[in-house]
Amino acid sequence: MNKLELQKTANEVRKGIVTAVHSAKAGHPGGSLSAADIFTYLYFEEMNIDPKEPKKAERDRFVLSKGHTAPGLYSALAQRGYFPVEDLKTLRHTGSYLQGHPDMKHIPGVDMSSGSLGQGISAAVGMAISAKLSGDDYRVYTLLGDGEIQEGQVWEASMLAGFRKLDNLVVIVDNNNLQIDGPITEVNSPYPIDKKFEAFNFHVITIDGNDFDQIDAAFKEARETKGMPTAIIAKTVKGKGVSFMENQVGWHGAAPNDEQYAVAMADLEKVGEALCQK
Repeated sequence: MNKLELQKTANEVRKGIVTAVHSAKAGHPGGSLSAADIFTYLYFEEMNIDPKEPKKAERDRFVLSKGHTAPGLYSALAQRGYFPVEDLKTLRHTGSYLQGHPDMKHIPGVDMSSGSLGQGISAAVGMAISAKLSGDDYRVYTLLGDGEIQEGQVWEASMLAGFRKLDNLVVIVDNNNLQIDGPITEVNSPYPIDKKFEAFNFHVITIDGNDFDQIDAAFKEARETKGMPTAIIAKTVKGKGVSFMENQVGWHGAAPNDEQYAVAMADLEKVGEALCQK
């Protein structure tokens, strides 16, 4: 996909996020929207995957360590063809396979159940070690929240990843600077994030995580990095794409009402129309 196609797809992913959370009357739109460009790049450009064969042995793996942003993952999976986009409206509904957090047993394309913060990266490290032990060449990607990296388990996993020189592992931190209780700097600052990962023997790349040129360059650099895992620190805007949600901590875990939903979709329609004129 070229940059314009990726931008258009990411905008559709954002529409799916807002629609799903509105329909559920619950969920986490802020961090799903901030990471929408990352989800889009992974599933439409970076990863070796096949929606027709979601369990193929040689596929690349993705673990959503910040599992509460499942609406973002689900919307990307739906756009990629793993299941119907229409099903996003069943998010969190009784009987729906699209639960509030990713479930590997019921959702096509989900490689690891997640939601308990800090644990996803540990699973990803295990997958990457497994590939090394088996001589497989699949790559493993995991997305963490910047609030999530306050969890000690994240650094235990990182220590092992650096020690085992897991150059088949890419850790992405969605650095939108907001967590459920407020700015991460006021809750329990993890800064400097880059220096911490460097101390655990990671190759670190810091980017604007809402800019596809920078995203593309970072993942290409990660592929070329040998002998150590890569951490991509993606500086993003929480609630990206929806005017009243951007950089507002209250939209970490709240659903838009009908009027807010209409405004949000109008915002995204405008973005889509502008992209179509390029």
